[in-house]
Amino acid sequence: MTLVFRIVRLIALAIWVGGLVFFGFVAAVAFSTLPDAHSAGSVVRGSLVALHHIGLTAGIVYLLVTLALLATQRDSHPVRGAELVLVIAMLVLTSYSQFSVIRRMEKDRISLGGDVTKAPADAPAVLNFNHLHKVSERVEGTVLILGLLLLGMAPVHGREDFDRFS
Repeated sequence: MTLVFRIVRLIALAIWVGGLVFFGFVAAVAFSTLPDAHSAGSVVRGSLVALHHIGLTAGIVYLLVTLALLATQRDSHPVRGAELVLVIAMLVLTSYSQFSVIRRMEKDRISLGGDVTKAPADAPAVLNFNHLHKVSERVEGTVLILGLLLLGMAPVHGREDFDRFS
């Protein structure tokens, strides 16, 4: 059962981190191929919302399976504690982006008539939207970095895994 738990953890994390990497390409392609920034923004927003749902689900699976491994005492390596901290941080950041940043960006977009690109660049809602966009980029980048760190830790099962690098 321990092996099944380890496999489930890795699959969940790989889906989340892979989605984050793929999202970067989706955003770049959307803004370089669609006819206007508003259309590209709509695609990117929808993709980000879907990515957040995938990430929150994958993160909860990872968290619960890691806790199950710890509870069984079959995999109680000290690195599991660091993994819990990282996955919780990823979940918190993803939740913040989904339930705070995106909602506020959407509120700004709607207040501007639905298209940020058609409003004056110095409009308060445009300035706030642009600020929140930068926050969103930083949050997603941080989640990706934490996910990559977590991906490096997940396969560690025993002291000999660290001794190989000594």
